[in-house]
Amino acid sequence: MKTRTLGKTGPQVSMLGLGCMGMSDFYGPADRGESIATIHAALDAGVTLLDTGDFYGMGHNEMLIAEALQGRNRDQVEISVKFGALRDPAMSWIGLDTRPEAVKTFLTYTLRRLGTDYIDIYRPARLDPAVPIEETVGAIADMVKAGYVRHIGLSEVGAATLRRAAAVHPIADLQIEYSLISRGIEDEILPTCRELGIGITAYGVLSRGLISGHWTKERAGQDFRAMSPRFQGENLDANLALVERLRGVADRIGVSVAQVAIAWVAAQGEDIVPLVGARRRDRLVESLGTLDVTLSADDLTALSAVVPKGAAAGGRYPEAHLAHMDSEKTASQH
Repeated sequence: MKTRTLGKTGPQVSMLGLGCMGMSDFYGPADRGESIATIHAALDAGVTLLDTGDFYGMGHNEMLIAEALQGRNRDQVEISVKFGALRDPAMSWIGLDTRPEAVKTFLTYTLRRLGTDYIDIYRPARLDPAVPIEETVGAIADMVKAGYVRHIGLSEVGAATLRRAAAVHPIADLQIEYSLISRGIEDEILPTCRELGIGITAYGVLSRGLISGHWTKERAGQDFRAMSPRFQGENLDANLALVERLRGVADRIGVSVAQVAIAWVAAQGEDIVPLVGARRRDRLVESLGTLDVTLSADDLTALSAVVPKGAAAGGRYPEAHLAHMDSEKTASQH
């Protein structure tokens, strides 16, 4: 397994990480046995980075990972956890809480559910507009000093917030959506991360399955993707047409659509670690095949030609969500 280091101060991790969210939430029912088998297969293949959130299934995902790690060497795995998102019993979103007291309370639950003494990377899921980022990062820094957290990460924040956070404590990585059809970070966020020595863990590298090469119109409307503008109506038609153009390049290279899409993200810099959200072993095997794919300059040019920047139809989240996301705000709005 090839490795990459997350930023100047972060851990060395496998070149691909496993995003575990879909095993508990958002994408319809998942098979518990297959989920655990998939985590085991990832670990056996040398994947060391497991990504989760305490609100994925409201604790379910953390307990699933704990079960999968039984009998394994904890120190050979990096567990990345997001916190702060609030939900009600109907699983609806009801806000954020990243106050220092909440940081420490959420962390305590997470440590218990995961059955571990420490979290490798701990990060607020979003910027809480009611709490200065300095207070949140300061509280996690307290937990670093106390030994409960190894590294601090952030998620979906903009350049100005990155600077403020990094002034309090070194930030290992920024977790943010990045794919062939979601390239907004290239303008301001990615250059700022590189200036500050902050790595990127890229989620949504297959745009929630949209550019995996496996998505069909018949699957629309069955889970939380139904509210995503990119999966709706004419947008979906346009985006699936993009995927077919992508397939043409993938076929010429001799790889699958998913492999070329993941490889493109990995090729954007040694400081970027793509997270793959495989819920089944067959999808994991396909994703791991990316490690054998080296895209030439000609391949990258061809990919840019068939999927130019800004080519996707529809936003990556509904407008109401984007309005609250710090990463979507330009410097002039801060």
